[in-house]
Amino acid sequence: MGSERPTSLSPIIGTTPALHPSLDIKFSGRYVTVVGMTLEHVALLYPHISGDENAHTWDYMSDGPFNKLGDFLNMMEAGMDSPDLVFYAVISADQPTTKNGADNVIGCASYNYSDPKNRTIEVGILMAPKLQRTPATTEAMYLMAKHAFDDLGYRRYEWRCDALNALSYKAALRLGFTLEGIARQHLIVKGRNRDTASFSMLDGEWPRIKAAFEGWLDPSNFDKDGSQQRKLEDFRSK
Repeated sequence: MGSERPTSLSPIIGTTPALHPSLDIKFSGRYVTVVGMTLEHVALLYPHISGDENAHTWDYMSDGPFNKLGDFLNMMEAGMDSPDLVFYAVISADQPTTKNGADNVIGCASYNYSDPKNRTIEVGILMAPKLQRTPATTEAMYLMAKHAFDDLGYRRYEWRCDALNALSYKAALRLGFTLEGIARQHLIVKGRNRDTASFSMLDGEWPRIKAAFEGWLDPSNFDKDGSQQRKLEDFRSK
């Protein structure tokens, strides 16, 4: 008697690998420009994410807060030297330079743990707290996703955060990621248990999510005071 064949198999897909992310890029939108990060960019970002008023930014991160520029530079340099992390500076389009003429770096974004063979990649972001939940942050995430799917050829885009980090958790859902599950006691961070929430966005979902981003970011969606007319989620529900 022959062995039974499986009742179903997933569709055959192409096996061409995705491209590894490069620092040699520049893409711009209405609110931000994203470029490969340098240590000079790191130093310019520091004032936006340091100080007592920004200490809460680091509550769910493995490092920080940082009271000295040198400590922040050392942490970022170690990350930038890792083959698993590729960092980008997020520069304001409205005020692209500081009073001294340097880039006005308001955040950084990263591609983490890319797997070109299986075409999966993870995204991370650190924005100036005053700019969180603004069009600048949303556009930075749109540009990163667009580059991963449209230019680099990834089929799976991931977002992970501490399950207790309500802002990051809600941001993932707002941006169009789907919650896949929570890994309990996944890590020990700053001496505490961390449950990790995992989200994903797939290439087959990207066209609808992309259209929603572009509809939300269009100037017609904002009134003269800069308030949104429709939520980002509303553009995906039509």
